[in-house]
Amino acid sequence: MKIRIYYEDTDAGGIVYHTNYIKYCERARSETFFEKGIKPSHSDTSGFIVKDIKASFLATAKLGDLVEVKGKVLKLKNSSLILLQEIYNNEVKLFSMEVVLVYVSEGKPVRILPQHRELFEGYF
Repeated sequence: MKIRIYYEDTDAGGIVYHTNYIKYCERARSETFFEKGIKPSHSDTSGFIVKDIKASFLATAKLGDLVEVKGKVLKLKNSSLILLQEIYNNEVKLFSMEVVLVYVSEGKPVRILPQHRELFEGYF
């Protein structure tokens, strides 16, 4: 998914504010579902939650840049998965994140729904 960097994404120096990289990755994950006509959550009481994030800030993006979020599944379990998401500006890697997502229903881990599992098996 490509994302244009706007003024609202940057600090006073025109450099992307660090938390926005995490937001861009979240948008890319959500967009993966929307592109396939699937909602990221099944209901108001079930869906994916972030359990853990390991983030590495490698370089900076600036106002006007067009960056790309790429991702792949590192591990897919019954109720959780680990994704590697990276953000690039052309060939320069700006950000790398491993995120652990857990599928929950009413606050408890449950099996990932078949349509969600299929999406992660085939798309990333």
